[in-house]
Amino acid sequence: MKSNVGGADKIARIVIGALLIGLALTGVIGAWGWIGVLALATGLFNFCPAYGLLGINTCKLKK
Repeated sequence: MKSNVGGADKIARIVIGALLIGLALTGVIGAWGWIGVLALATGLFNFCPAYGLLGINTCKLKK
């Protein structure tokens, strides 16, 4: 797996994922909040399968 998630995208995924999971755990938004697991995982692993399919890369290139 090549990293394709970086910078602000990574931080946003982690924050939004954790927020959605927290809201699901407290029962505020229901079962749909568990979609935050996907956002959290892609942020932590720096890889998004959808980005790979679409050819998107938000990581800075390493020289």
